[in-house]
Amino acid sequence: MTEPALIRGLWCATLTPLGRDGNVDHARLASHVQRLLAKGVDGVVPFGTTGEGPSFSVAERCEALDALLTADVSPNRLLAATGAAAFADTLALTRHALESGCPRCLILPPFFWKPLTDEALFRYYASLIDAVGDARLRVYLYHIPQLSAAPIRPEVVVRLSTNYPGIIAGVKDSSGDFEHTAQLLERAPELSILVGHEPHLVRLMRAGGAGTICGIANLFPELIAALLKPDTTADDESRVRTFLDIVLRYPFVPAFKAIRAAQTRDSAWLVPRPPLLPLTDDERATLISALRSAGFDITPEAERW
Repeated sequence: MTEPALIRGLWCATLTPLGRDGNVDHARLASHVQRLLAKGVDGVVPFGTTGEGPSFSVAERCEALDALLTADVSPNRLLAATGAAAFADTLALTRHALESGCPRCLILPPFFWKPLTDEALFRYYASLIDAVGDARLRVYLYHIPQLSAAPIRPEVVVRLSTNYPGIIAGVKDSSGDFEHTAQLLERAPELSILVGHEPHLVRLMRAGGAGTICGIANLFPELIAALLKPDTTADDESRVRTFLDIVLRYPFVPAFKAIRAAQTRDSAWLVPRPPLLPLTDDERATLISALRSAGFDITPEAERW
């Protein structure tokens, strides 16, 4: 296993397609990931928030990662999301990723017991790293307090990075709070600081950040790639905000899946894992119409590329 580089650029938090039996459709997932990589995405993150990670079992997540590797997706292009509510499950997922040649892991904090103190969060991650016991591990801390209700404050990030240099490799900040992101950039400049909130990407890059792990890249990778360019424009930023203004009128994962279904003319993409529900026919039609009216091309991919 070669030393993994710090994650930079455009990474996609991949959607998880399901088969008629409700299980992960490995072939469709691999095809989706290969398409993203061919479109210039730098890497992918299976089973993050956009991929409904907490809704899948340890076995399902391990099998899907194995299937991606079997489909010749390079471990260098994968960041395995291994966070779970139970410590033992997070440990099992992280060990499996590492043993599979994927040492880079995006790890949620435990998200059931709350509130958690900074000390509790530090001990959680420290105990996990110690239990894995492998210096090859590269941990990307996942700060998404609006869902986890367990904020990873800059003080915790700095303490972990100080105690586990090299192993703590970065932070995905999906809080939508750029003040928090700016503190990470200032206090942990050795880490790869990425945002999940796409409208903050231009500010992040200008401040010396590393890039993004985001959901929009599933649908319009070129929209996000434009924000990484030195000559990005206000129009590029406005397009991303317009897209989110339309999509976030609905639960975002079912909405993203509805858009992907329209792009592929494949209704299998419509279905999320319970407890999420698919959009109704009326909701889906209204969403697609609004996007088209705003100038977003929902033409099936076979007709575009």
